[in-house]
Amino acid sequence: MTAASHQRLANAEVIFGARRHLRLLPPLDAEIHEWPVPFADGIPALLSQRGRRVVMLVSNDPFWFGAGSILARYVDSGEWQALPLPSTFSLAAARLGWPLERCTCLGLHAKPLTRIRPYLHKGRHLLVLVRDGEAVAELAALVVRLGFADSQFTVLESLGGENERIRHMRADAVMPAHIAHPVAVGLQVAGAGPALPVSNGLPDALFEHDGQITKRPIRAITMATLAPSPGERLWDIGIGSGSVAIEWLLAHSDNQAVGFEQHHERAARALSNAASLGVDWLDVNVGNVPEILNDAPLPDAVFIGGGLSQELLEYLWQRLPAGVRIVANAVTLESEALLAHWHQQVGGELLRFELANAVPIGQRRGWKASYPIVQWSVIR
Repeated sequence: MTAASHQRLANAEVIFGARRHLRLLPPLDAEIHEWPVPFADGIPALLSQRGRRVVMLVSNDPFWFGAGSILARYVDSGEWQALPLPSTFSLAAARLGWPLERCTCLGLHAKPLTRIRPYLHKGRHLLVLVRDGEAVAELAALVVRLGFADSQFTVLESLGGENERIRHMRADAVMPAHIAHPVAVGLQVAGAGPALPVSNGLPDALFEHDGQITKRPIRAITMATLAPSPGERLWDIGIGSGSVAIEWLLAHSDNQAVGFEQHHERAARALSNAASLGVDWLDVNVGNVPEILNDAPLPDAVFIGGGLSQELLEYLWQRLPAGVRIVANAVTLESEALLAHWHQQVGGELLRFELANAVPIGQRRGWKASYPIVQWSVIR
């Protein structure tokens, strides 16, 4: 703790903090309040102390996966001052000898552990904040199940404190029974597990589906046409397996996607696929379009993979603001005719894709054609 921090404590009228922080305090005249769980429950009590000298104790750097960014939403900039210490990530990198700028830092103490999935690439260094010792074992089991059992696991407990402890093991080893909180994991990824490609067009095998999936080559073209930028929102109409929306979310961690699906089973499958591939924030609404589109936040781009109709296109043209990108894929003659009509009326680009795979014909090979795909793309 710095001299400035000591001075703030000595002058405080009210002190908030987690139990582990409050146990470290010397005798003080201030009112002491233990911060509750869940975290949000403590905010009203904090705000009720406005006008008094209040200190809140948090771990390390409060603006790196910490409480600072949450509290700053509720108080004006002139009302508070932050006195950060080295973050857990900085301390972990210093103990392991890893260049912090080359590490991927993940705060999964309050988020699904599956969010680690996109970052599991052989040779990568990950620093991960987790909830507790039980979560360390869960993370190790997930890494092993995904094919990276050879990864080096380092459990880092209470970094910077008197009870600091660092233990090294393989991901498939038996995790220690007693792991103290707060805890981080250093993960040096190794193994033959499948890494997620960074290009468009993930392998179809990564998605559970019932046949309703935009296949890999068409999906790669579709994603290139949709052209996601950081922070944009997609509407995926007729989401099916969720493959397009999932790739949209994988393009950048700030991206959002809202899917619309009339079949409950497919909606559930899309959510399951999203969770397993580390983008659990996919939102899926079940019902008939265009009715279920009414309450959805407006998108930056729209993909129509199912449910294409004259009614839907008219609705989108009336509802969407200028600048929204629309991409529609069609297989049937009726859908092709509809897209051709709209292309003639409002412009855009109309493309036709024909794919064929080499398959055995007796002792030789020949081409087996798939249904041709017509794609219309336009900016509203």
